[in-house]
Amino acid sequence: MHFYKYQGTGNDFIIIDDRSQTFQLDTTAIAQLCHRRFGIGADGLMLLQNETGYDFRMVYFNADGTEGTMCGNGGRCLVRFAADQGIVTDKAHFIAIDGPHVAQISTDKIALQMQDVANIAQHDDDYFTNTGSPHVVRYVQQVQFTDVKNIGAAIRYSEAYLGQNGTNVNFAEKLDPQTLFVRTYERGVEDETYSCGTGVTAAALVSNATKGMSSPIQIKTLGGELAVQFEGNSTDGFTQIFLIGPAKHVFTGEI
Repeated sequence: MHFYKYQGTGNDFIIIDDRSQTFQLDTTAIAQLCHRRFGIGADGLMLLQNETGYDFRMVYFNADGTEGTMCGNGGRCLVRFAADQGIVTDKAHFIAIDGPHVAQISTDKIALQMQDVANIAQHDDDYFTNTGSPHVVRYVQQVQFTDVKNIGAAIRYSEAYLGQNGTNVNFAEKLDPQTLFVRTYERGVEDETYSCGTGVTAAALVSNATKGMSSPIQIKTLGGELAVQFEGNSTDGFTQIFLIGPAKHVFTGEI
């Protein structure tokens, strides 16, 4: 099997060109490909498929082999892959599990439009919203010392989120009026990742609603820097949401 490896701020993915739609691997096989000791190693696996009316279809699998909800950094990486393959040039229009997306392509960045977000809910001291995937946002002091894996797992599997197959969990610290430092526990990976696109998007929108931070919001992650640009507010809903940052080819191989 021929594959490509891409990463967006350290969030890394196996990409397979499946325009022939011949990909046939089960959950166990996909999980093994994503395993960092016994496989290629990745936070997820993506297929690029043909889709009438769009440049392509994005199909995303979590590192545990299950089909996932929307992945923002994955979407940006798949757009870069499509550009590298000559499928798109300066813009892309594709369909994912959460609906249509558009993206703007430049030399060093991909700006991916995310789905509109209608509301943000408060759960005790935490906040919850869905940016294509479900996310809890919790503000912390000195996020670099937060036990993301264990606290994140406890929230992910808590009774409050059982009915929706759990949630992703983001720990955010406001560094200055326009900058957040965000660390994310991702369901499906069941660990902290270097970056999470839908997660930093959720953190940015929550920070606008609760801390008055205005667009664009700069995001620091373990894997690099992103920006989230948007219009609207928590009262009327958020629109024109763009996740902006680098997406790079790492290597190509066969397995």
